[in-house]
Amino acid sequence: MPFESLGERLQMSIRRLTGRGRINEKDIEEMMREVRVSLLEADVNYRVVKSFIADVKEKALGERVLKSLTPGDQVLKIVHEELKTLMGGEAAPLNLNKNGITVFLMAGLQGSGKTTQAGKLANYLRKHENMKPLLIAADIYRPAAINQLITIGKQLNIETFSLGQNVKPQEIVKQGISYAKQKGHNLVIIDTAGRLHVDDVLMEELMEIKGVAKPDEILLVIDAMTGQDAVNVALSFHEKLSVTGCLLTKLDSDTRGGAALSLRYLTNIPIKMVGVGEKLDQIEVFHPERMAGRILGMGDVLTLIEKATQNIDEIDAMKMAERIQKGYFNYNDFLKQLQMIKKIGSLKGILGMLPGLGSKLKNMEIDDKQFAYIEAIIGSMTPEERRHPDLLKSRSRKERIMRGSGRSYQEVNQLTQRFEDMRSQMKTLMGLDESQLSKIQQGKMAPPMARKVKKGKGKGKGNFRF
Repeated sequence: MPFESLGERLQMSIRRLTGRGRINEKDIEEMMREVRVSLLEADVNYRVVKSFIADVKEKALGERVLKSLTPGDQVLKIVHEELKTLMGGEAAPLNLNKNGITVFLMAGLQGSGKTTQAGKLANYLRKHENMKPLLIAADIYRPAAINQLITIGKQLNIETFSLGQNVKPQEIVKQGISYAKQKGHNLVIIDTAGRLHVDDVLMEELMEIKGVAKPDEILLVIDAMTGQDAVNVALSFHEKLSVTGCLLTKLDSDTRGGAALSLRYLTNIPIKMVGVGEKLDQIEVFHPERMAGRILGMGDVLTLIEKATQNIDEIDAMKMAERIQKGYFNYNDFLKQLQMIKKIGSLKGILGMLPGLGSKLKNMEIDDKQFAYIEAIIGSMTPEERRHPDLLKSRSRKERIMRGSGRSYQEVNQLTQRFEDMRSQMKTLMGLDESQLSKIQQGKMAPPMARKVKKGKGKGKGNFRF
């Protein structure tokens, strides 16, 4: 979860005020001292901290807050609003050329993750904007950089343009854009060289590439773990290239938060996208309001809904819901549910978006490898056993599954027990006993929550809709 440590400290500071019927100036002062320390420890620039504290304090000491029936909640709302403002207020959209080829130039220091993010961004825009991307390999200095981009392109089934390491980057970009026009690509993403630190040679080359490419976006890729140093890097690039946006990587780690909370305020460069994992589909739009909510333990349900909408087939989900309503739930259904969850992201990441759960996950070990173990166990069942879970009350069947899956008997037994608990809970939620369940499955009784809907006026007949 991003900003785990910072979020925990801020939540603890504010929690002391929430629930109180009355607070005074001294309470606000104490809270602001703790917030100041939390932000400085998170490597947020001292100028940003000073401005943030002053703005929150001024609003929190207002008569409207101090005389409110829920002053602590009002302070929480103020802190949320100020965090959101600090990070840019609203999501900054990518600048897409709707009437021609969109060109993105990726820039950044070596090791920031430019090559991987170029692939992620191409994949994201292909999926969400229906674009046909072309990756251009213009990093001719780093060993294997070109091969890395080509490999990423193959994994995503996205074409990569390369002329090898013996052609100048400016010429590669020129020919690459010409190739894109010929082949009908409407998005070009240029992966450029980085350095261990900003130098004149790097900047000169990037400025020349910018002149050739005339990019719609110059995206600076920054490792979120660099903290406050990210600001200095951003200012150096911005001075020469007029950077249009930032793409923060490694935001899934327990970053201190300094980069995201300082960048926009000190550079005025909007954070447009963030990398939230190692997989090539783990990139998302940066929403300041949602990130502020996650930092303060308020969750991020909107992003969770978006991820679910993008990754889960609505028809499959409806079919699953109908089967559960009718009392059918077997290991095939269970496997489908696991696969739906995996498409959304890591389990810890999903739970972290639910209000109030973020801080509770800090020391909890949630291993997504368990998904693979469960899939192995279910994969070792016969088709008949998957359809009829009651067959797995047999010890000999469990022992056979144990040998086939390579997991222990205890793991197989735990899975079957948890599965039976889930089935029992579903029956209880629907208010069914065994005889009613049998009638529903035989079609002799309508499942609960089904609604009778008339087919036509005056016909007096209906069908069940779920």
